[in-house]
Amino acid sequence: MAKTIQHTVTIDVFDNFGELSQEDQELITKAKEASNEAYAPYSQFQVGAAVRLKSGKIIQGSNQENVAYPSGLCAERVAVYYANATYPKEEIESIAITAKTKNFEVDKPITPCGSCRQAIAEYEIKQQKPIRIIMMGESGSIHICNGLKMLLPFMFNEQELKKE
Repeated sequence: MAKTIQHTVTIDVFDNFGELSQEDQELITKAKEASNEAYAPYSQFQVGAAVRLKSGKIIQGSNQENVAYPSGLCAERVAVYYANATYPKEEIESIAITAKTKNFEVDKPITPCGSCRQAIAEYEIKQQKPIRIIMMGESGSIHICNGLKMLLPFMFNEQELKKE
């Protein structure tokens, strides 16, 4: 007989920007600034991300498209990879993600794609600590979760590469 595995996802939902802490407001503002620098000539979907390191330093990233679509890179990975390449010993405390487009108003929170979820998960495993994920569109509610397991409960990890 089959067993059932049940997962519970906890996401804090804030109805407006003013309900957030000053630190979270600053991180979202930096992510919005980063979206202005996105190179998105094909999708017109400009994504911005901002990572806060334990030291308080904020690293920004934006999506970088390429006509050969797989060659582009998402904002979240640009920010996380840059943070680790530049400050390899610093923990990532949180990441804010937002997006905008000229085609419509993005009024729902933007979540990381599967590749970005796996990339963020790698740094959670490396630092042995969850990374808060703050997700927002141009407007609307803000969703915050404490760690990637809320978005990717069956993440691929190094244990999958070993025979036990």
